[in-house]
Amino acid sequence: MKNDTKSNLVGQFIEQYRREYDFFEQASRLAHSQLETALASSGIRAIVTYRAKRPDRLERKLLQRLPEKNYQCIGDIYNDIVDFSGVRVALYFPAERSEVDKVIHSIFSLIGKPKQFPENSKPTYEKRFSGYWATHYRVRLKDVSLHEPQKRYLDAAIEIQVASVLMHSWSEVEHDLVYKPLEGTLSDDEYAILDELNGLVLSGEIALERLQRAIEKRVAKEGTRFTSHFELASFILQTAAPIVKSGVGETALGRVDVLFDLLTKLNLNTPEHIRPLIAALHTEFERRSISDQIIDQVLASDERRYNTYSGIRRKLETDSTVHSKTQQAYASAFSEFLKTWVEFEKKIFNSKRLPPTTKKEHVLSPTVLSLALGGDQQLIKHIERIRMLRNKTVHGHGDATTEELSFATQLLREILNKLNT
Repeated sequence: MKNDTKSNLVGQFIEQYRREYDFFEQASRLAHSQLETALASSGIRAIVTYRAKRPDRLERKLLQRLPEKNYQCIGDIYNDIVDFSGVRVALYFPAERSEVDKVIHSIFSLIGKPKQFPENSKPTYEKRFSGYWATHYRVRLKDVSLHEPQKRYLDAAIEIQVASVLMHSWSEVEHDLVYKPLEGTLSDDEYAILDELNGLVLSGEIALERLQRAIEKRVAKEGTRFTSHFELASFILQTAAPIVKSGVGETALGRVDVLFDLLTKLNLNTPEHIRPLIAALHTEFERRSISDQIIDQVLASDERRYNTYSGIRRKLETDSTVHSKTQQAYASAFSEFLKTWVEFEKKIFNSKRLPPTTKKEHVLSPTVLSLALGGDQQLIKHIERIRMLRNKTVHGHGDATTEELSFATQLLREILNKLNT
């Protein structure tokens, strides 16, 4: 009678879950979209999929758990199951798990610490190999990443599973055979075969890591052109490793795909062109990503390059809903702002106040500004505000109005006049 009552509780829960299924699926889809875009733009090769737990499979799982669980109410079931909404990241290269970890920390709010596998649980069969290698995260979507109608999904807890493509495939087979047996308990022979396959998967992961190192070695050769932003990202990570290790916490590479497009259009997508730019990186990556810093160095004091980059940014913003007249007015104000900014950059870099060593710098650092402007704090403050506007609009990290751009352009011209006199 007691078991019947609990079975009825599971039935009631499943009935309620069917009504909520679309909610969990949509939450999964939003997390998948954000993560897939972030990983791709950071140059991380992965297959990203999503799903909401199917009601029929969930019902079977709950009925299997009944003997060991003491569900008293529907709330207990909600607290017990952590993966109603799920996203899976199947990595081509297992060594990139640490980079995925940084991306996940940067775009989601984490619920507790990530769960690392293998765990210290005792298997039913004495395995020779270590089993499932993966990291599971429980996350929530961030408020700033959602439009107003999507805010209802902020409370959804989403599980993200990160492992290699090989490990995910093996775990699917193992999980369905061991934990969802259709024809009774597995024999020792069947367990041994699964264990053997696990050994092959772990060997495959070692081979994938060697393949990744071979690719890195190939693309680092002088004169070799990067054929994709994935190769560029791999080269940057390898070359910037000494700087990255010295002062980076939770950061991603930024929009490596945009950087790759710019370098390709300017015919600069080779190791010998990128190395000196990486060497000039500063370690405040939380403020400005590696890609943004390299882009700034490439663009410095060259209006033609700014125009090329603006064209790349405009292609990315094809989903804009701004009316054409407003768009034209903004484009005109933005173009005038950039032209004046480039003129200002040239004026600063050609300043007689700068020593020869400082003139080699590619971007307007606080040191360069202070020397060129004679330590004028009021002027420096104005320029810092304008530079924030420039970074926001050029790198697409925020919106600026036509009026803001026009005002900044006027202020820049006044500063230029002051510098000329």
